[in-house]
Amino acid sequence: QVQLVESGGGLVQAGGSLRLSCATSGHTFSTYVRAWFRQAPGKEREFVAAVMSNGGITVLANSVKGRFTISRDNAKNTVYIQMNSLKPEDTAVYYCAEDHRRRFSIATSASEYQYWGQGTQVTVSS
Repeated sequence: QVQLVESGGGLVQAGGSLRLSCATSGHTFSTYVRAWFRQAPGKEREFVAAVMSNGGITVLANSVKGRFTISRDNAKNTVYIQMNSLKPEDTAVYYCAEDHRRRFSIATSASEYQYWGQGTQVTVSS
C-alpha cells in the first residue's frame, strides 16, 4: 500500500524559511513524479511544485518561483520542498502527492495525482 507522510511544517515569521519532507513507502519510489500542493482555508488546492523521477526537471508555480525549491532523494524515498522568504499568503496546509500515470511530463492539476499525504500546516505570521 502506497503511503506518503509529510513533516516539517510549523509557524514561522514572514521572511523566514522552512523545509518540508515527504517520505513514501509501498513502491519503487524513483519511478514517479512527485509534487507539492497547498490549500488555504476557503480556497481550492493549488499546485506549488513538482519534480520528475530523476530530479533533473522541476516545475514551480509562478507564485513561489525564486523562493521555493523542490528536490528528491531517491535513496531515502523522500521529496523535499525548501521554502525561503516566506510570506503570510504562503499560509496553508501543504500536501505531497504522487502521479503514477506519467513518466515524461508533469501535471499541475490536483485531480491528476492519485496518492496523497495527510498534509502539514505551514503558518507564516506577519
